[in-house]
Amino acid sequence: MTHTGAQPIWRQIPKSVWALGFVSMLMDISSEMIHSLLPIFMLTTLHASSLSIGLIEGVAEATALIVKVFSGVLSDYLGKRKSLALIGYSLGALTKPLFAIAGSSGMVLTARLLDRVGKGIRGAPRDALVADITPPEIRGAAFGLRQSLDTIGSFLGPLLAVALMLLWANDFRAVFWVAVIPGLLSVMMLLFGVREPKHIQRSQHGNPIKRANLQRLHTGYWRVVIIGAVFTLARFSEAFLVLRAQQSGIPIALLPLAMVAMNIVYSATAYPFGRLSDSVSHRKLLAWGLLVLIAADLVLASSADWRMVLAGVGLWGIHMGMTQGLLAKMVADTAPADLRGTAYGLFNLVGGIAMLLASVLAGLLWDSYGAEFTFYAGAGFCVIALFILVAQRRGKADH
Repeated sequence: MTHTGAQPIWRQIPKSVWALGFVSMLMDISSEMIHSLLPIFMLTTLHASSLSIGLIEGVAEATALIVKVFSGVLSDYLGKRKSLALIGYSLGALTKPLFAIAGSSGMVLTARLLDRVGKGIRGAPRDALVADITPPEIRGAAFGLRQSLDTIGSFLGPLLAVALMLLWANDFRAVFWVAVIPGLLSVMMLLFGVREPKHIQRSQHGNPIKRANLQRLHTGYWRVVIIGAVFTLARFSEAFLVLRAQQSGIPIALLPLAMVAMNIVYSATAYPFGRLSDSVSHRKLLAWGLLVLIAADLVLASSADWRMVLAGVGLWGIHMGMTQGLLAKMVADTAPADLRGTAYGLFNLVGGIAMLLASVLAGLLWDSYGAEFTFYAGAGFCVIALFILVAQRRGKADH
């Protein structure tokens, strides 16, 4: 597709990118109906500790990110992205009933792991597919659009969960059963609404993870990997936002509204900041994102009052909108076209390790010293990330 300045940017974005956005939206509605309630379900129904919640969240999310390595490599080797994405979304849809029948933390862990394996399988091929079918000059806008649609699902899911919890008198399991429906619709949208371009190249040098290929991922790419990992370490699992909201005295049925608020802001900012990333310094935008996350941590640490919690999760959402699509664009811009799946996979492998460490540490700090110390520690990691970003200012990862 040719970039033409006469058309609005959003009309230049390929139809398959829009379709992938709606696929992500439907799956996120399904997932967030469950995940927005899961920490409180585990705490009140299964009587799990904060450390257990943090460990399960960290292991689950790390699993998803690590699996992306293998699916990304395979998508490069085969030159096929849609088929792997379809397998991943199908697995995600089929694991949803396990949450409804879970009777222990172990069962929740099993369901989360399988669900996140599905996410891992689909993630890198999907992101590589967006990069493959979008002209470089509007790639930031395309990633921002897909992320924005994805995040609409992230607040519609909790809203639907709240409505059903109020309707059905806090029946967690009934809500979890309803979540199966949008998951299946997501798979159908991907199957019939997304076309994979014929021009996707297989890895030009054999096995994508052999030494010769990995050497083609140059310094600029690895700088992006390091920056992404430090960002992940500074931003632990969002399950702790829900736990902080519980401390404000919000009724159980309304707790998912904390995630609704965060994701409304995230969705509203992802596309504008994605467009902005096509024309401004990447490093400066990342630095501003870190400053916003520091503000979010300090606000959340300062008080459990619901108004302060709301302000904190709103700032958290702005940070996500500023940074997540930008990091995806930076990976695409610094990796060879035939190694994009591998590049996204390795990026997320390192991020997965950071996510596991961050979530377990957050759980330990929460149980040992309280919520305030957890968020102050998060702000401290942000300051470290900011120093690393400034130290790399002479590198080539900038725009």
